[in-house]
Amino acid sequence: MGVFKGLLALTVLESVGIPASLYAAELHAATDAAWEAYVRAADQRMQARLDGAAPFLWIDEESGRSLQVRSGTVLVGPGMGNGAQSVPNGLIHHWIGAGFIPGVTRAAVAQVVHDYARYQQIYRPPIVDSKVLTCGDEQQCFTMRTLNHVLFVTAVFETECANRDFTLDATRWYSVGRSTRVQEVQNYGQADERMLAPGSGNGYLWRLHTITRYEERDGGVYIEIEAIALSRGVPVSLRWLISPVIARLSESSVMASVRQTREAVIAAAKMEPHANPSARTNAAAIGPNPSGASGFQR
Repeated sequence: MGVFKGLLALTVLESVGIPASLYAAELHAATDAAWEAYVRAADQRMQARLDGAAPFLWIDEESGRSLQVRSGTVLVGPGMGNGAQSVPNGLIHHWIGAGFIPGVTRAAVAQVVHDYARYQQIYRPPIVDSKVLTCGDEQQCFTMRTLNHVLFVTAVFETECANRDFTLDATRWYSVGRSTRVQEVQNYGQADERMLAPGSGNGYLWRLHTITRYEERDGGVYIEIEAIALSRGVPVSLRWLISPVIARLSESSVMASVRQTREAVIAAAKMEPHANPSARTNAAAIGPNPSGASGFQR
C-alpha cells in the first residue's frame, strides 16, 4: 500500500520540553548511515517472514492477537525494543499497528490505499495536501504535506514518497514505501512561506520507511502498518520527560492511521458502484512480484 499517510505524526516532535536554543538541527552523515543500517535490518526481518522463518503477520506471532484484531481492536506495539532507538545525533521511531477490515477484498483495500490524491481527505488532519507524481520502475510516487501539532509546537513537512507492491499469493501481499525527499516548510500559510533544504531545520523528521502487510482471510482483510521514522535526537537530560510523550504519541498516531484506513475502505466498499475508475485500475494493478519474493531493492 502506500504508505506514510497519517503516520507522519510518528515524528512526534521531540522538541516538546526542549529549550528554543536547541531547536536547530542538521542531519549528519553518521546519523544517515545508522538509519540505513536500521532499515536494512528491518527489511531482513521482513524477508524472514517471506521465507517462512517467521509468521507473515505480526498478529500471528502471539496467541490471541488475531482474535483481538478480528473483534475490532486496533493493536499497536513497538517494532523493536520500546519503539525508539537512539543513534548518533538522532532517534529512530519504530511502531507496528494492526487492524481488520471485515467484509472486503484485497481489491477494495488496494483501491483506497492507492488513491494518493485523496490522502488529504482520508488521513486528515495530519495530511493537508497530497499529489500524485509520475514515477517509473513499477513504483507509485506522490507528495504530501503534513501538519503536526503537539502542545505548543507546530511543524509542517513536504514529503516525496515512493511505494512498491509485491504479491506473495492469492491472499497475501505487502508494500514497501520510503521517503525520497523530506523538507520542512517554514512559516506555513504565511506570505514568507518557504521550504528549507533537506536535512536542515528543526530536525523533527528526516526519513521515513514503511512496510505494510495484508492478508485476506476470515471474511475480510488484515492490515499491518510497520512505520519507521528518523528524527533529531533527544538530550539525555530530558529523556525521562520526553520519552513517554514520544511513545504515547507514536502509538496513538499509528492507531489512528489504521482506523482511518479501515473507515475509508469500508466507506468505499459501500459506494462501489460510484468508485473512481482510475483507483479501480490501480487496485487491479497489483500483480506478481516482478523480482521474486523480496521487495527490498533500495
